[in-house]
Amino acid sequence: MTSDISTSTSDPGGDSAKAAHIARFGTHGTWGWHGRFSADEARQIEELGLGTIWLGGSPTDLQPVRAILAATDRITVATGIVNIWNTDAAVIGDEFHALEADFPGRFYLGIGAGHPEATAEYRKPYDAVRDYLDVLDEKSVPVHRRLLAALGSRMLRLSADRALGAHPYLTPPAHTKGARDELGAGVLLAPEHKVVVDTNPVAARAVGRPPVDQPYLHLRNYTSNLKRLGYTDADIADGGSDELIDALVAHGDAASVRAQVDAHLAAGADHVAIQVLGSETPVDELTAIIRA
Repeated sequence: MTSDISTSTSDPGGDSAKAAHIARFGTHGTWGWHGRFSADEARQIEELGLGTIWLGGSPTDLQPVRAILAATDRITVATGIVNIWNTDAAVIGDEFHALEADFPGRFYLGIGAGHPEATAEYRKPYDAVRDYLDVLDEKSVPVHRRLLAALGSRMLRLSADRALGAHPYLTPPAHTKGARDELGAGVLLAPEHKVVVDTNPVAARAVGRPPVDQPYLHLRNYTSNLKRLGYTDADIADGGSDELIDALVAHGDAASVRAQVDAHLAAGADHVAIQVLGSETPVDELTAIIRA
């Protein structure tokens, strides 16, 4: 798909063009750390019919994106996210245009401020993201080809005003409902959700708890968000309560996992990015979930 996805920051197509951008993502995608998916796995994910491959882990450049785009023909690829602290906005803008020239219409640039515990240069994230977007504007990266990592109200509103929408991470459907209320209609809302396909809840939590606990239950942007949703210090302590882990990591058989993931769609999401945990062959689990 090419030029109905404009490269102009003004996006003269208006709401109809924005809706076409949102539709490109499909209702389901998959999320993995950059380098997680081989070329063969990316092709399998595309053939499965998922709409988007999300690449996380704060890559310092867009080369991991290029590899996945080159391995596939049509699937959307998005960063979830490029960290504004370890990348230069002008350089990323140039890289965006290089990818656009080679793979028109297929790449969406997700950016975010990460978390203060990991970044010595950290300052107010809202101001820093806004400044980064200013540079992307100067580099003519289209508004509707940008996404923001967003949890709280201000960043959600910024994602509606200056991007296609928001990509929340580590959030239950209750957050999605509030985020949709904040964003309003016609703005992409694409949360990530972790899954473990295992009908034994104790075993599933044993897989899901460690990657939730480390690092996220020790990072205040995530813990503050969870507390806004009603979780307590006791829920967050000691690796997370069973209730919290169950809200953040869907588990059960494939049909049960699909129902838990789709609760985000029922709560107002346009798309949900499925992160498979505990598997060396995530395409197998994705196939079972999508076909459930």
